Amino acid sequence: MAGPHDSLTGRLARTIAHLGPIPLAQYMAEANAHYYAHRDPLGVTGDFVTAPEISQMFGEMLGGWLADMAVRAGSHDACYVELGGGRGTLARDALRVMAGAGLRPEVHLVEASPVLREAQRSLLAEHAPVFHDSAASLPEDRPLLIVANEFFDALPIRQLVRTPRGWREMVVALAGTDADEPDARSFVPVPGDRPMDSAIPPARADAPADTLIEVCPAASAIMHELGGRLARQGGAMLALDYGHLQPFTGSSLQAVRAHRKVDPFTDPGAADLTAHVDFAALADAARAAGCRVDGMAQQGEFLLALGIAQRAAALARANPASAGTVAEALDRLVSARAMGSLFKVLALAAPGWPQGAGLAHAPS
Repeated sequence: MAGPHDSLTGRLARTIAHLGPIPLAQYMAEANAHYYAHRDPLGVTGDFVTAPEISQMFGEMLGGWLADMAVRAGSHDACYVELGGGRGTLARDALRVMAGAGLRPEVHLVEASPVLREAQRSLLAEHAPVFHDSAASLPEDRPLLIVANEFFDALPIRQLVRTPRGWREMVVALAGTDADEPDARSFVPVPGDRPMDSAIPPARADAPADTLIEVCPAASAIMHELGGRLARQGGAMLALDYGHLQPFTGSSLQAVRAHRKVDPFTDPGAADLTAHVDFAALADAARAAGCRVDGMAQQGEFLLALGIAQRAAALARANPASAGTVAEALDRLVSARAMGSLFKVLALAAPGWPQGAGLAHAPS
């Protein structure tokens, strides 16, 4: 039986056939909206595994960081906020540690997927989570303790490439000739016709031919909103994702299905489309909103600084039969050959809040 993504392929193909190529950001947004509306993508039986699903230690470290910030700031009324919380596993583990520090915050989850909302509602029932379609409706009368793990990578990107005619935006065109029966590769990215030189930062304007850069206006807008909230209301935030601490070039767009990379332009809506996160751009957006940037680091360095190795040793002592599993999970989270260096961390805090642990100070 045809799945819900089949109709998306046909609809996008007909739109492009009638109106011409569409921006890559539009293609990515529509594909991911369909993807997350119809499935739970996580776990061994899904398409990918995130850090909270690997081990309870991940959420515990983040919960400890947030609790430490709130306690030292004297903000026991702060809300716990998570963007794109998966099944709720990270929140469950973080909130357990926060409760041990005497914090029982209201829980607010920004989640678009109806499937994942149900999973979060079930797992976090004792916390009575409040769901939001966007950050705009989050509480405005108290500090916020925010976590965004693998949230920003799924937001739609724009790709700009320098051609012999100048800078152009990448658009998505039909790969086949028949909108109702597209080729196996339904779509293909091509440079558009509209000049985009005015959108290029001056430092990159004279880049070599074929240079491609990625920007994510949605990520910057959301981070500006959250940074402004922290500046006005108080609080702190951790953003963790795969990406780069400094601006980069080249296409990072990828699609993952059943734990394997597949063609992003075949069968939209059937795979998770993501791109590497520009952490420097996120930091700039938060700083522009008045928020303090406390630092950026590789995930492995950050977790080790917070004591994840000591936590792993304690878990292994408590249950020697699980020692091998715990060691494997620790390695996946912190080693350079797994998630430790590919994934990065950005820490933010309100002006006047204490400096966060585990990160080198970054002047605001």
